Amino acid sequence: MNDFKIINDPVFGFIKIPKGLLYNVVEHPLFQRLNRINQLGLASVVYPGARHTRFQHSLGAFHLMSEAILNLQQKGIFIFESEAEAVQAAILMHDIGHGPFSHVLENTLIHGISHEEISLLMMEEINKSLNGQLNLAISIFKGDYPKNFLHQLISSQLDMDRLDYLRRDSFYTGVTEGNIGSARIIKMLNVIDDSLVVEQKGIYSLENYLTTRRLMYWQVYLHRTCVAYEKVLVNMLNRAKELVRKGHDVFASPALHYFLSNEVDAAWFNTHPDALSYYEELDDSDIWSAMKAWKHDDDKILSILATDMLDRKIFKVEVHEEPIPQERINGLQQEIAQKLYIPIEEAHYLMSLNTIQKDMYDVDDDSIAILYKNGEIKDISEASELLNVQLLSKKIRKYYLCYQRLE
Repeated sequence: MNDFKIINDPVFGFIKIPKGLLYNVVEHPLFQRLNRINQLGLASVVYPGARHTRFQHSLGAFHLMSEAILNLQQKGIFIFESEAEAVQAAILMHDIGHGPFSHVLENTLIHGISHEEISLLMMEEINKSLNGQLNLAISIFKGDYPKNFLHQLISSQLDMDRLDYLRRDSFYTGVTEGNIGSARIIKMLNVIDDSLVVEQKGIYSLENYLTTRRLMYWQVYLHRTCVAYEKVLVNMLNRAKELVRKGHDVFASPALHYFLSNEVDAAWFNTHPDALSYYEELDDSDIWSAMKAWKHDDDKILSILATDMLDRKIFKVEVHEEPIPQERINGLQQEIAQKLYIPIEEAHYLMSLNTIQKDMYDVDDDSIAILYKNGEIKDISEASELLNVQLLSKKIRKYYLCYQRLE
């Protein structure tokens, strides 16, 4: 009888999940919930194939972790079987606290608490149901465990999370330039002084990885249309929140209604056990089903925004290199109010102003250590002949003005 389950993954082929603790994590309802949350939020508005889930990504990251552990053990790095299993369990659960539509709701339905913190709360819950078998996994996830390199495999410049999502997002969006050599990078990993390093032979794969990441951010994750569509979603939820708090009867599932009617932040989570229970009920379908009702709501603004979402009427977007003058914003607000016959103080729901900045490489935070044959270690910024680190670490800031199409 097989002592593992096999899942056929379109990116990596067959992924083996050993029966026992790891399979029990995958079977847990909180892990299965990730099947109902899209990995790339609303990116399918530009890339229709990008409908893969957090569940698929977590399994992919688990697969890469298994490969990395095996590779390090073959190089003589001592990793107990209990540590290997724990770090695999930790990477399986690293995204478990994500809410619907990826990061969008972190500042809309909840405030001041990150998905990582919620992941930890959920891990503790799964741990209880598994009688404390995840103590070591949680310790590694938090960075409390003495072997620092195990934590780096979960969270660092070269963690298995990033190696999977770049490969997977490239595959499902069809942006082939995003395809990184994850297998090559994993083969080149080593550990010196309890820190992950990459052997010198892997330097070209790393150069490709860093430039690819930059490309994927601007071409996929921060694509102007994706950003504009997300703003429609955020404004729609903020409008629904305002209406609920004014006593307007807005259709919502019990879980969504809880977050629309309460100001949920870290302190709220700490003092209201039901907050986590309701959060665990939330997934993409709560929001989509609410939109279908909101399209017919008496409130004109909520109805417009829900219709925009459902019928792919995306905010028009202008990208500026310089801050947008206040007069331009005021003028736009006035025009929206006049053309749509809504009060000027409510016109802000039909527009959005955002500053988007993404630093691709920070020499202080993001150092990747390269190990030479003579034992010398250099940062990738010194070791690479190709990478222009000045260019890579240049802070790019863009100003996005998004607003309702009025034609």
